[in-house]
Amino acid sequence: MSDKPHYQLFIDGTWCDGSTGQILHSQNPATGQDWASFACASPDDVDRAVAAAKRALDDPAWRDMTQTARGKLLYRLAELVEEHAEVIGRIETTDSGKLLAETASQTKYVGDYYRYYAGLADKIEGAVLPIDKPDMHVFTSRVPIGVVAAIVPWNAQMFLTATKLGPALAAGCTVVLKASEMAPAPMLEFARLIEQAGFPPGVVSVITGDAQGCAIPLTRHPDVDRIAFTGGQETAKHVIRNSAENFAVTSLELGGKSPILVFEDADLESAANGLIAGNFGASGQSCVAGTRGLVHRSVLEELATRIEQKSRDIIVGDPLEAATHVGPLCTAAQVDRIRETLAMAREQGATVRFGGAPLDRPGNFMAPTLVECPDAGIETLKVEMFGPVMSLMPFDTEDEAIALANSTPYGLGSGVFTQNIARAHRVSNRIRSGICWVNTYRAVSPIAPFGGFNQSGYGREAGTEAILDYTRTRTTWINTSDQPMANPFVMR
Repeated sequence: MSDKPHYQLFIDGTWCDGSTGQILHSQNPATGQDWASFACASPDDVDRAVAAAKRALDDPAWRDMTQTARGKLLYRLAELVEEHAEVIGRIETTDSGKLLAETASQTKYVGDYYRYYAGLADKIEGAVLPIDKPDMHVFTSRVPIGVVAAIVPWNAQMFLTATKLGPALAAGCTVVLKASEMAPAPMLEFARLIEQAGFPPGVVSVITGDAQGCAIPLTRHPDVDRIAFTGGQETAKHVIRNSAENFAVTSLELGGKSPILVFEDADLESAANGLIAGNFGASGQSCVAGTRGLVHRSVLEELATRIEQKSRDIIVGDPLEAATHVGPLCTAAQVDRIRETLAMAREQGATVRFGGAPLDRPGNFMAPTLVECPDAGIETLKVEMFGPVMSLMPFDTEDEAIALANSTPYGLGSGVFTQNIARAHRVSNRIRSGICWVNTYRAVSPIAPFGGFNQSGYGREAGTEAILDYTRTRTTWINTSDQPMANPFVMR
């Protein structure tokens, strides 16, 4: 008997193995060893999950539940997430390599997302229309959009689930949550809390599996009404094509290549910390990683020196240890991609100031790396590597900095460091990104919308507008006259 945990699928309120019996294994990125197994969903399992979600939509237990009562279930879920934050965090760390300090605190914080949407559940309102016809009372109401396919990657699972599941459930939708086939254990563990919170069967199912057996059948399923996807651009193209089969309303959060602009008047201590947070935080495995550091030429050397000095104290090691600052990358493929990208950058004339190589130890460890780039053509300034690699390049004027910031097909996050408040407003207004942080970086909140421009996707998660994206507007006409309806063939 193996002592490794095995995770089943959670479909229609029941735990089960996949219909084909296929089992996948998950490696611990800190050791390179298998540590858990999980059931892999098939198209038949997807059908069962979607059918359960569709059935739950019309089940009085969910359909007739008041919006206030739905909110109370979300409040309960928030409490459970906070209570189990350490347990889920430890599982996520073992499965993905992210620091326990981050996974546990992030899991606890997402309780606020469920609490936020719990409070909004009974604030979804319609309107009475001042219609231009006599004897007509016309009003609008917002109704659940239907069955939601929520697709979440491995790098910030609890956060990215909350930004989808919270508003969807508050709006009265039902959800099939598809966890990444890489490091899915925390999402399957989270399904236990859904069950414990008391949501009716079928309202939320949690499945995982590969593209052919799980993701493709889910996103093209005829009974899916809404797709909420976070992931890469190439996969998103397939999602969009699949949605042509069901016309599902789709939102995409696709990551990016975020710029951080540091002007000559910036507080360099703050800027150095912002760049380190934006590149080495989460081992660089963040969709808003600020991997393009654009620095005024006059302060570039001083800033690079500060970053180098601070980086000497970074501890790379076991992500379960409290003293560790940077853990392993989730997959060995990420390490290989970074190594290849750095080799190309060197050929193009870039200088690796420190780091630049994997660590000589078991696991997927990459040394925090600083690359000095002479121009915008360097490969590290163009490729999203998903690892602890920071690139710096100089600029001379404000207009040049803005042009460089916008010289990318992406547009998710950005940062500006300056003590000139007029410049802060001026520059942040001209950068084409969905989020701009000024004199800080990587701050998030359930109150603040999150999403991108251009190839970083469309739609917004978090904030009040997100909940409306999980509803449709229904218009109701009521004839208030006590006279019979007019003969439609007699024109007056």
